[in-house]
Amino acid sequence: MKTFHLLCTLLGFALTSTSFAQSTNTPSSGIAVKNGQKVAFLGDSITANGFSNPSGYINLVISGLNTCGLKVTPIPAGGNGNNSKNLLSRIDKDVISKKPDWVAISCGINDVSYPQNACALEPFKANMTAMVDQCQTAGIQVMLLTATVFGEDPTNPKDQQNNQKLIAYNDSIRTLAKEKNCLLADMNALMQGALKSLRAVQGTSSGSTPPPKRLTVDGLHMNPIGNEMMASGILTAFGFTDSQLKAARETWADMPNAMELGKMELGKGLVISMRQYKALDAKAAKRNQSVNEMVNAAVSKTLDDLIKDAKTDK
Repeated sequence: MKTFHLLCTLLGFALTSTSFAQSTNTPSSGIAVKNGQKVAFLGDSITANGFSNPSGYINLVISGLNTCGLKVTPIPAGGNGNNSKNLLSRIDKDVISKKPDWVAISCGINDVSYPQNACALEPFKANMTAMVDQCQTAGIQVMLLTATVFGEDPTNPKDQQNNQKLIAYNDSIRTLAKEKNCLLADMNALMQGALKSLRAVQGTSSGSTPPPKRLTVDGLHMNPIGNEMMASGILTAFGFTDSQLKAARETWADMPNAMELGKMELGKGLVISMRQYKALDAKAAKRNQSVNEMVNAAVSKTLDDLIKDAKTDK
């Protein structure tokens, strides 16, 4: 239960008796995005998943803006495996030509991690600066996202080597945002802080067993908690207050398609809401498991029981 309360604190959950009708009347005057505008989301596979997943962070951002009466059109521009060079090469076609009012640029993971896509720090800085300059010249307002995290296990040498290397890249993004007067959503700081707090409660891995994943499905791509954290970071950068975030999260909680569990090779799985996912996450945390680990164990047990029953029926 400690872990569930910690996750609630990290994400700012405050599920009270306040009615949804009251929440949706939150004024939007202090929010940078205006009604009827278009927002492009340029990035790698994390960005691509943020739109293709019905409860990915891009869709949560649009839903959150809607709770404040803001009808905003998303322009998804994520590309699997993309680094800063790839994004720069297609920013005109995929973003500028579509004339958005805003663009949120998320970059850095692939620049650091994969040998075939790696981009050294100085070219990365040049690519990021060129993207911002091109967008601002075209009259597009820019939000920069720091790159998220590699893995959730502080004892994994490869992940921690990448996280250490990522520091300089993210520092350059923060500096660029300040120099070019861009909004900044510091995803890395949010996620590193969340993981540090979780480890304080759960402890780190022991032996060869890694800790259960709380924010990602695979160490890189977001699970429902990670998607909500990213969406909250973007909305905060746009100017959402705590009460506006609370209204958005209440809406997200009952979206019916936060995750599909137990699909495996068995066909269509069970589609659950964010609220249901969080309930499962709390139960999994008590067992020091991820939701997927707990569900897979339950499926395996059910199959074993069915097989035993089938043998008995013969």
